Amino acid sequence: MQAGSIVAAVCAALALAVGGIILAPDAHAQTQPTFIQPTANAGDEVPGVKVPDSKLARDAAQFIRDSEGDFLFQHSTRVYYWAALAGKRKGLAFDPELLYVAAMFHDFGLTAGYGQSHLRYEVDGANAARDFLRSHGISEADSQMVWLAIALHTTNGISAHLFPMAALVAEGANMDLVGAGYDDFTAAQRNAVEAAHPHPPQFAEDFMQALYDSLKHRLETTQGTGLADVMAYKDPGFVRRDFSKLMRNSHWATGK
Repeated sequence: MQAGSIVAAVCAALALAVGGIILAPDAHAQTQPTFIQPTANAGDEVPGVKVPDSKLARDAAQFIRDSEGDFLFQHSTRVYYWAALAGKRKGLAFDPELLYVAAMFHDFGLTAGYGQSHLRYEVDGANAARDFLRSHGISEADSQMVWLAIALHTTNGISAHLFPMAALVAEGANMDLVGAGYDDFTAAQRNAVEAAHPHPPQFAEDFMQALYDSLKHRLETTQGTGLADVMAYKDPGFVRRDFSKLMRNSHWATGK
C-alpha cells in the first residue's frame, strides 16, 4: 500500500472511531523489515536489530539527546529496540528510519520548551517530529504517518489497529514502561537491550516525576489516558474528569 493511501485509510478509521466504529486495516503484512547497516553508534546494537546508520537517524539522535537529556534519550532508544524486535518477530513491514525517528520523538513533548503548551504532549512531540522530517526532505505522507504514530501512542486500543509503525511505537513504549508483552521477548533479547541501555534505578518513579513536572500545568490534557493515573498519584488533589457527570449535567440533560 502506498504511504498516501495508508494515511487516507488511517484518517478514515479515526473519523469512524469518533462515531463509535473502529476500522482495523491489516497491519500484519508478512514482508520482512530491512535494517540499515552498520549501526549509527558503535557498539549500540542488539542482535537482530540495529540503529539505522543514516544522516536522518544520526541527526535525530543528536537532536533528541541534546534536547531531552540522557534519561529520556535512553528510554526512547529502548522503545526503538522493543518496537523493532516486535516488528521483526511479527513479520511486519516497516521503515526502520521512520520507526527510529518516531521512537526518538515520542516523548519530546515532555521537554522544557513546552512549559507553556496546553496541547497534549503527544501532539507537541508529533508536531516536532513532523517538522524535523520536513526539514530533512521526507515526504508529507511519511511525515504524517510518524505524526500519527506519536500522537496516538498513549491511546490504548487504537494504535494496534493502524499501520505497523503506529502499532510498534505504542508497543515499544508500553514494554519499556510497564513491561507489556515482556514474555513475548526472549530472555536474550531483554538482556541485550538492558545491557546496551539499562533501566536506571528508580526508573518508574523518575519517569512519573518527569511526566508530572511536564504536565502539571496542563492537567486537562491527561484525561482519558493513563497519564491521569500518574497525575493522581503525584497530586492527591487531582480530580479525574467524570464523563458520566458531564453527560448528566449537560444542557441536553438539564434543559438549561
